[in-house]
Amino acid sequence: MKMTGAELITRLLERQGINKIIGIPGSSNLPLYSALAESAISYVLARHEQGAGFIAQGIARSTGRPAVCFTTSGPGATNAITAIADAKLDSVPIIVITGQVATGMMGTDAFQEVDTYGLTIPITKHNFLVRTPDELLKIIPEAFTLAMSGRPGPVVIDIPRDVQTSMVEFDMYPAPGEKNNGTHPDMDRLERIAQKINSSRKPILYIGGGIISSDTCAGLYALSKRNSIPVTSSLMGLGAFPSDNPLFSGMLGMHGARYTNYILDEADLLVALGVRFDDRATGKAMEFAPNASVIHIDIDQAEIDKIRETDLNLIGDLRHSIKELVHLVEENRREDWMGYIASMKKEFPYPEPQSDSLFHPVNLLRAIHSRADKKSIVTTDVGQHQMWTAQYYPFNHPRTLLTSGGLGTMGFGLPTAIGAAIANPDRRIICISGDGSFLMNIQELATLKDLEPDLTVFIMNNNSLGLVRQQQELFFGKKYVSSLFGSNPDFAGIAEKFGIRGINLELENDPMRAIERSLGETGPCVVNVPVSLDDNVFPMVPPGSANREMIG
Repeated sequence: MKMTGAELITRLLERQGINKIIGIPGSSNLPLYSALAESAISYVLARHEQGAGFIAQGIARSTGRPAVCFTTSGPGATNAITAIADAKLDSVPIIVITGQVATGMMGTDAFQEVDTYGLTIPITKHNFLVRTPDELLKIIPEAFTLAMSGRPGPVVIDIPRDVQTSMVEFDMYPAPGEKNNGTHPDMDRLERIAQKINSSRKPILYIGGGIISSDTCAGLYALSKRNSIPVTSSLMGLGAFPSDNPLFSGMLGMHGARYTNYILDEADLLVALGVRFDDRATGKAMEFAPNASVIHIDIDQAEIDKIRETDLNLIGDLRHSIKELVHLVEENRREDWMGYIASMKKEFPYPEPQSDSLFHPVNLLRAIHSRADKKSIVTTDVGQHQMWTAQYYPFNHPRTLLTSGGLGTMGFGLPTAIGAAIANPDRRIICISGDGSFLMNIQELATLKDLEPDLTVFIMNNNSLGLVRQQQELFFGKKYVSSLFGSNPDFAGIAEKFGIRGINLELENDPMRAIERSLGETGPCVVNVPVSLDDNVFPMVPPGSANREMIG
């Protein structure tokens, strides 16, 4: 077989099951786009490379499978860097294929040349600079194997223009890249872990995004139920365990429930599963679960003992480890421990709004949930609206909350929602955003109009950077520097100028009916919801404090 490097890339992507490419063409990747014209793969034109990266994330986060985006060299590649870094911190498998200037021009400061390989070393799981078209036969499948295996993550492949146009001749296609996590956990360690769980009086399972990415939710439920071990979740783990189950003890951390953070202080055994002990989850690390022995199971050896020293750990695939562990632990009803947790939930619930107005963020979220299809996927941006959503919107299934956890990227919500809609055309996608975040990738409304999915955006509009303003109020003497907006765009009107339905909720005679319409009618819709500048999201752990030191 004989073809160009660009044609080979598209064939190899087809063999990986890729049917959509997200990206923006430019001089250094035009051969790739020319090859797409003859491929079975369809393409989505984003309006910014950061948006393209997040659209790819929406596909990957909602399905668990790698997604691909294309960028050109120079500014195309640098625009995508935020989305790549976000994927690295949240362990999302995306493949970013960047065009590069021709090999003979590299190092000459050629037009639109940057060292994409060097720039992306710290923010990728792995990256490649392709020197010859023959290397593509090995690199493309390997990139998919790396992105999926172990702890998932982003892979960047930088391909010079002449590599894309050069001819390559080969006898047969390589085997597609596959996930390879192994299947044999260390049984001796698992038996020791089971012994510690069986002998504990107040154990708790602390779960994170690793539970979802390893498809361990069923095993987690079986383990928790068999031994009556309550489950607390990081932001990234929400949806892995049903929020309405009595064994679920809520989200922990900076904006976690009071009862959750207090329960952790009482635990005598902390079983950490697929977590990295992030500072927003643990607060002051040395005072996190201070009375508990720590067991940590994770596939990434680098996370073991990085933040919190363990008494016992296991490095391996969570799905296989938990499956074996379920059979090793004893059945236990733990009536005293479960009774204590039930009493704490009753005594220290999340605060209730002082108003029944639909324009209070908590009431708004409850209204959206009550009218939304239960199969809906929710994305958020980053800020107060994100924390309210995590606190009050019930997530009972994995991959139904897509949010930027580790990097905390404003501008994440809309393009990620578009990606989720591409991958899940039969489901309603709901994006919960804030006015500050929405402005950061507002250009993707054009992509949204092109695709016309069933996607509803709710913008909690308080004319400020709400979470920044809240911290300035609480910790910086109310010095509101650069957090209050001088202008307030008409988001509903802007959406309409893009050809998308826009609703300004405060102008509706029946706001609840307007919410129903936005969620029930086909096609995209943007709903602007004015909320009070003074509404703060509580409880809150001050930065650097122990989780028990909540305010609000």
